[in-house]
Amino acid sequence: MNVETSHNDAANAMPRIAGYRLLREIGQGGMSTVYLAEQESLDRKVAVKVMLPEALADEVSRRRFENEARTIARLDHPNIVGIYDVGRTKDDLPYYAMPYLGRGHLGTRITRQHGISHDQTRIIATLRALLEALDYAHVRGVVHRDVKAENVLFDDAERPQLADFGIALRKGVNPRLTMTGLAVGSTAYMPPEQARGEEVDSRADLYSIGVLAWEMLTGSLPFNAGDALSMAVMHAKDPIPRLPAELMHWQRFIDRAMSKSPATRFRSAQQMLEALDRIERGGFSFEVIQSNAAMLMRRMRQMPKPLMIGGGLLAAAMIGVALQHDPANAMDNFFRVQPVATLPTIPSDPVDHMLTPPPESPAQDWVTQGQTQLAARKITSPKGDNAYDSTLAAWDADPTHEGLAPLVMAVVGALGDEMATRLRQGDEDKAREYLDRATQMANRTAPVGTEALRGMHDKAAEALRRRMANAENKRDRTDALATASLANEFAGDQGLADALRARAEKIATPVAADEVELVANAGAAPTAVHAVTRAEYARFAAATGRPSALCREKLSLLRLVKPRDWKTPGFEQTDAQPVVCISYDDATAYVHWAARNGQHMRLPSSSELQSMPPSPAGGRNVAAWLRDGSIAGTGWRGPRPRTIERSRGYDDVGLRLVRD
Repeated sequence: MNVETSHNDAANAMPRIAGYRLLREIGQGGMSTVYLAEQESLDRKVAVKVMLPEALADEVSRRRFENEARTIARLDHPNIVGIYDVGRTKDDLPYYAMPYLGRGHLGTRITRQHGISHDQTRIIATLRALLEALDYAHVRGVVHRDVKAENVLFDDAERPQLADFGIALRKGVNPRLTMTGLAVGSTAYMPPEQARGEEVDSRADLYSIGVLAWEMLTGSLPFNAGDALSMAVMHAKDPIPRLPAELMHWQRFIDRAMSKSPATRFRSAQQMLEALDRIERGGFSFEVIQSNAAMLMRRMRQMPKPLMIGGGLLAAAMIGVALQHDPANAMDNFFRVQPVATLPTIPSDPVDHMLTPPPESPAQDWVTQGQTQLAARKITSPKGDNAYDSTLAAWDADPTHEGLAPLVMAVVGALGDEMATRLRQGDEDKAREYLDRATQMANRTAPVGTEALRGMHDKAAEALRRRMANAENKRDRTDALATASLANEFAGDQGLADALRARAEKIATPVAADEVELVANAGAAPTAVHAVTRAEYARFAAATGRPSALCREKLSLLRLVKPRDWKTPGFEQTDAQPVVCISYDDATAYVHWAARNGQHMRLPSSSELQSMPPSPAGGRNVAAWLRDGSIAGTGWRGPRPRTIERSRGYDDVGLRLVRD
C-alpha cells in the first residue's frame, strides 16, 4: 500500500458533508469527533463537530448534542465560541460547524512552576474575558458546568473563547438532557454541590473560575488526587489552600470564589468582576513593594542572626518615623533603597515560615472553617468543629470581613431548615433549640443576622401549616391544637396562631375504632377496650428499658439467624397499628407501668375478648393475651397451639386492655 492510497483511505473514513472538505481529526469526546475542515463557499478553515454513530443510538446523547448546538447558537458574545452551521452528514449524522481556533487552549499556556509566567496582567485579562462571557450566559439562563483550562481556547487575536457547552444547563430544557442530578464535569474544577449530584446554578461556574485563577497564578491545581472521586472529596472537605506570600493579595478573591457553600460565594459574575477590578487597582503597587521586599529578605537571610534581628528592629523604627511624617509615601520611600553592601554568605537556619505574612483578615481562617463545616452539615455539632461556633468566632475577630455576611445568612438558613424539619416531625424541643441558636446568632451579628432571622420565621410558618394539614388528614385534634399553640413562639405571628387554632377546633374528637363499649354482665358498668399500638408500646419500652421478647417459632432456624421482635415482626406496620410479638410477661409489665402513669387498665377475660371486634395489624388479624396467661381470639396464623410460652411473643398475638 503506497502513501497516497493510505491518505485516500483516511479521507474516505471521515464523514462527508456538503459544502465542506474535511482535512483531519483534531479531537474526540464521548459522543462526538471534531474535524478540521475547509468551508468551500467561503474558503476558510472551520472546526466541524460530528456526532458518533454509536452515540446517535442513545436518545439522551442525541438530544444533548442538539441542545449544545442550540445553546451555543443563542449565545452571541465575543468570548464564547460561536456557531456557523448546523446540519446532517451524508450518513445522516448530526453536525455543526464553528470557528477553528488553532492557537491552543489555556492548559498549554500554564507552566507547572510559574503559572502564566507570573504575568498577573494577562491573568486578570483572561479572567475578565471569561467572567464577561459567563455573565452574558447566566443572564440568559445558561450555566456552563464544565469551565476548565482545556475549554478556554484562543483566536488569532489572542482573545480567550469559552468552548464546549456539551453539559450546559439551560433553563427550560429537560434536565435529563443536561444530566442534572449526576456528577458531570471535570472534578478538578468541580464545586462540591455538583460533585454530590445536587442541582447547581451560576455559582457553580464561579467556583470553577476560582480554581482556574489559582491554577493560572501558581501553575498547579489547588487540589490534587490520583482519581476523580478522591479529587471531588477534597473539593468538598479540604480547606482552601493558602497562596504563597507574593500572591497573598489574591487570597480573599480565591476564598470567596471557592467557598464550599454556594451561599457564601460571589453572587454573580458581575460581582466577581468588581472584585477583580479591586485586585487590579491595588495589585500593581503591591507587586513593586513585594519585589523589593523579596530582594531585601534574600539578603537578610545571608546575615548572621544577631545582625538580621537588629536590622529588622532598625527597619521597623525607620518605618514608624516615616509614617509619622509622610504616611502616604513612607512605604514607597522605604523600599526604594540603594543596593546594600555585599555581606558575607553565612549559612543560617530556614526562616521562610517566619516571613510569611498573616492572612489579610484575622477572621479568614474562621470563615474558611465555617464554610467547610457548613458544607459537611456540621451546623451545631460536634463541639469545637461546627459552623455555628466558627461563624461567631469570625464575627468576633473581624465583623467587616466580606465573606462573613453571606456565611451568617447561610448558617441561620441552615438552622431554620433544621428547625422546620423538627417542627413537622413534632419534636418541638429540638426545634426550639435550633430557634434559640439562630436568635442568639442574630443578636450577636446584628443587623446582618436580624435580617436572616426573618427568613427563619417564614420557614417555621410553612412547617406549621404543613403539620396542621397532616393533622387534619388524620383527624388528630390533639396534634392540631398543639401545632396552633406553637405559631406565636416560632413564627412570631399571632394571626397565624389564631387561624391554625380555628382549623384545629373544627376537628371533631373521633371515636377510635378499637375503643368500643362492652357490657360484660347484665347491669354492670360499661368498659372500654383498647388495642395498644406500636407507638404506645415504644414509649413504654423507652421509659422502662425493657428488652424485646423473641418472636419466632420455637424450632425455626431463623429464630437464631434473624430474630424477630415487636419492632420487626416480619411485615410492615405503622405506629398506629396494634403491637405484636410481645410476651405475656411484657403485657403484665405494660399494665403495671400504665397504672403508675394514671391509666387504670387490665388484661381482658375470655368473655370480654370474645365481644371485641377484630384487631388488624398490618392488614392481619391478631389474637390477644388474657389475664390468666392464655391466648384468645384467632390471629392470622389460625388457632393457637395448646402449649403457650408466656416468655415469648407471637407475630399474630397483640395486647388489648380493658378500661374499667
